[in-house]
Formats: sequence, C-alpha cells, structure tokens
Amino acid sequence: MKNKILETAAEMFLSYGFKSVTMDDIAQKMGISKKTIYSHFQNKKLLVTESTLGVFYQIKKGVETIRRKQHNPILELYEIKKFVNKHLKDEKSAPQYQLHKYYPIVHKKLVEKQFEVMEECISTNLKKGIAQELYRKEIDIAFVTRIYFKGVMGIKDIETFTPEDFTMTYLLENFIDYHIRGIATKKGIETLEHTKTAQTKIAL
Repeated sequence: MKNKILETAAEMFLSYGFKSVTMDDIAQKMGISKKTIYSHFQNKKLLVTESTLGVFYQIKKGVETIRRKQHNPILELYEIKKFVNKHLKDEKSAPQYQLHKYYPIVHKKLVEKQFEVMEECISTNLKKGIAQELYRKEIDIAFVTRIYFKGVMGIKDIETFTPEDFTMTYLLENFIDYHIRGIATKKGIETLEHTKTAQTKIAL
C-alpha cells in the first residue's frame, strides 16, 4: 500500500503541483481513507519528500539506461530530454516552483542530488563529444557543466518563463539547441541538425 500511495501522490504532485494536491485529494483518488495514508506517512511533508526522491531515483535509473546505449553525445542529450519530459509530465503546473516555494528544504536536497548526477552525466557527455570531434576541444568542461545545470534549473522559473507562453518541452528543446551550438564543431552542428530532423520525424 505504501508504494501505491507514493506512486499516486507523485503522479498527482507532478500533474497539479505540490501545494495544490491535499492528502484528501490523494485519498479520494485512491478510494481509501486519509487515515490509511497517515498510517504510512506522518505528514504531507514526509510524503512529498519520499515521492519526490522516488521520482528522482526513477529518472536517474532511466538516464543511466540511456547512457549505456552509447549514443553519440548529441543524440544522448535529446534521448534524455525525451525521457525526462515523459516522466515529469511536461511540468505543466510548475511543480518545481511549488516545491521550492512551499517545501524549500526538500527542494534543496533534491537540487543537490540533481547536481551530483548531472555533473557526472554532462561532464562525461562533454568529454565524449570532444573525443568524437563533435564539441570543440578547448571548452572548459567544469564551466560548461555548471552553466548547463544552471540553465536547466533556470528555465523552470515560471516567473521568467510563464507556463502560458512556454511549455517545458519547448524550453528544453531550445535550451539543448542553444547549449550544443555554443560548444559544437562544424561536424557537431551537422550532427545536431540531423538529430533534430530525425527526432521530428519520430514525433510525427
């Protein structure tokens, strides 16, 4: 039952937001009493924490699976983007924003874990791109890795990128394009254009 509660809560939080969804909403969705939820989670903050970390580890596992497929580094970024979007439901209600505003401690812990994973993932992607002559050899890997992380986090700021004007799919698509064009060689740009064309055909 505990895992089912976590699964349902995570889905609802991502769909409607961490603040918007109440314990009553989750109980009603599952057809159980609120008392049953409290028997597994003492309070909503604990449920938010465990469900958030659960989603994080699920995404981490999926990203690791994609990386093991040994795609070229540009395609790898697009495959990761597609996977993350699918599992975060395009973040239409900006749950990251609500998590930061209403559960700052949980948000801080999540961001720390995200950076740990992304630092290793992106730095490896950059090294692989340089080795394959897709990225320029003179780029500063530590700097670009951190710029990428800050950029991904920054486009989730709904005060700057309002959900009414920008979907998360659109933002991530354009951010990756922006990122790659800033570090790519001529061969990398050609690979980028080929990857985007192929991704568009798949989407259709």
